[in-house]
Amino acid sequence: MKTLLFLLITFFCYNLFAQSTISGKVIDQQGVPIMGASVYLEGTYDGTATSEDGLFSFETKEQGEQTLIVSSISFETYSKSSDITNFKNVTIKLKDDVNTLDAVTVNAGTFNAGDNAKVTALKPLDIVTTAGALGDFVGALQTLPGTSNVAEDGRLFVRGGDAEETQIFVDGMRVFTPYSPSANNIPSRGRLSPFLFKGITFSTGGYSAEYGQALSSVLLLNSISEPQEEKTEISIMTVGFGLGNTQKWKKSSLSLNTSYINLAPYQKLYPDNNEWHKPIESVGGEAVYRYKFNNDGLLKVYGAYSSVNFDLTQEDINVADGIRFGLKNRNLYINSSYQDFLEKDWSIATGVSFANDRSEIKYNDADITDIENSAHLKIAFKKFFSSRYKLNFGAEYFVTNFTENYQDTSFENDYEFDNNLFSSFVETDIFFSKKLATKIGIRGEYSELLQEFNLSPRLSLAYKAGANSQFSLAYGEFFQNPKNDYLKYNSDFTAENTTHYIANYQYVKNKQIFRAEAYYKNYGDLVKYDTPFALPTSTYNSNGSGYAKGLDIFWRDNKSIKNTEYWMSYSYLDTERDYQNYLTSATPDFASKHNASLVVKRWIEDWKSQIGLSYNYASGRNYTDPNKGGFLTEQAKSFNSLNANYAYLISPQKILYLSVSNVLGTKNVNGYQYANQTNTDGVFDRRTITPAADRFFFIGFFWTISDNKDDNQLDNL
Repeated sequence: MKTLLFLLITFFCYNLFAQSTISGKVIDQQGVPIMGASVYLEGTYDGTATSEDGLFSFETKEQGEQTLIVSSISFETYSKSSDITNFKNVTIKLKDDVNTLDAVTVNAGTFNAGDNAKVTALKPLDIVTTAGALGDFVGALQTLPGTSNVAEDGRLFVRGGDAEETQIFVDGMRVFTPYSPSANNIPSRGRLSPFLFKGITFSTGGYSAEYGQALSSVLLLNSISEPQEEKTEISIMTVGFGLGNTQKWKKSSLSLNTSYINLAPYQKLYPDNNEWHKPIESVGGEAVYRYKFNNDGLLKVYGAYSSVNFDLTQEDINVADGIRFGLKNRNLYINSSYQDFLEKDWSIATGVSFANDRSEIKYNDADITDIENSAHLKIAFKKFFSSRYKLNFGAEYFVTNFTENYQDTSFENDYEFDNNLFSSFVETDIFFSKKLATKIGIRGEYSELLQEFNLSPRLSLAYKAGANSQFSLAYGEFFQNPKNDYLKYNSDFTAENTTHYIANYQYVKNKQIFRAEAYYKNYGDLVKYDTPFALPTSTYNSNGSGYAKGLDIFWRDNKSIKNTEYWMSYSYLDTERDYQNYLTSATPDFASKHNASLVVKRWIEDWKSQIGLSYNYASGRNYTDPNKGGFLTEQAKSFNSLNANYAYLISPQKILYLSVSNVLGTKNVNGYQYANQTNTDGVFDRRTITPAADRFFFIGFFWTISDNKDDNQLDNL
């Protein structure tokens, strides 16, 4: 009995002394105690939560080396391995989790859209529901600050830069010919379907070192990784029809779309000042194949084909019978991309894009055939060292072959060039805390055609000043080879370049966004020539220069008015250039000093309808009046356009859609053309250049057939 009692006492004492006490305090970076933090030994049930004072204490029987884990919402998880005796009366300081929604974002010069964006200024759905956009992504982006309304062109003009200075990428791969070609004073449209994309990043300046060959802006479009369901889509419109089908399998999916557009009914209903011999007619189709591998790899292959042709005679003050212009264009674009997560927090993204564009142009007695073959090869790696430090680097190669055959009654010649460019980049994201972050990068490019190497540093810095506001700064140098219109005649150039300086303030709270951004751009080595147009006989140089500075303001509110969302934007632009055939430094004829937009959308439950309105304003653009002397010193009247659309939900899968651009039929002026010689009074006569038509009226019926009968297709319109 004594022996048994001795053994029990010995066993009790062993267990008593074998237990260890783990204790301490958990605080944040400022020394403030953290309440409710979980503290435990990894792989055991031993642990507790911190008190109001951040204190913790618990017993454990574990011995030797153990791992102590401390975690709390909005903080990075703490982990330390040591002997159990070292976990007594410890002070643990947790770092802020920089991946939380309230953390700082590096966003100077950038508008993000999509489910993964912390702050969404423009949603992908806005592209097809904004009045006046007519389903074109460019039309919706022109309601954002920083863009200039050049109605007769239709492309993106950003912060004093012309349309050639903005580049578009899909899944990181370059789109070489993103717009359908058009005639003078008839706006072009984007070739890409807005239904393909789940996310948009529109950088109006200071963009990442991963992207180059754009002096003003880049537009990044991320395609849908996996369709939600199998479905068939039918659209019948006043100007054509469309048909689409999506099929899904276990690891893959295939989406097919085709469309036919003929503007003959529209041109009959709204005649313009052109004599149409053949109305604008286009046929297009696209296919997207996606395959998911077992190792989380994702392959996406996108292919698109489009054909556009028309023939017309346009008025010209110097040609009695007008200018005959005909166009037949065929475009093939293929984009394949692959991305995967590798071991040890590495990831890879690679891809190839290819474009073949052929245009046959009839210009009076001249026949011109342009053929461009372009390709983009890219590979990029990312390393996630921690939530505070990420590294991104890669290389890419651009290949462009351009040929032109020109012939008329007395002359024939061929022009061509190969413009190949190799580039590499490295960039890092560093989060010092939830309040302070930076992005530092550098890009190197070598042009085989120009035989020139350029280095482009990029830097962005963001500081979170309060719970809902932050300040950002950005700096970058950007290079771009001269455009094809010059390179086909001459290659003795230096790459055009610009330097960006950006200061940004952003306030975000409860579905409301306010942004204000000031910027300055300095241009150098712009192309100049000594003839009215770029010609084979022109003398070229790279002595051009210029600047652009201004202020952009944006406000979006999805909260204040029930079932209503709206946004307003305003841009002030001060810019001058001495380039092309300019006689002196002047404001380009595509730049407006003031641009403003208002977009309103309201859902009316009783009517099962959405009503949208948009208003666009741009101050008058500069032009040259030879009767008054001076160069680009006169100013045309301002641009005004009120647009409206209406969508009626017939059933969850059937929609009737109506849209009217320029509801009031405002007589906007795109510029003036002057006679080459004076009349008998010694005055140069002029012709006012107005839009091809005052308004555009569109009616469409959209029907989606799928197994999900409750799917509200208004969200897909």
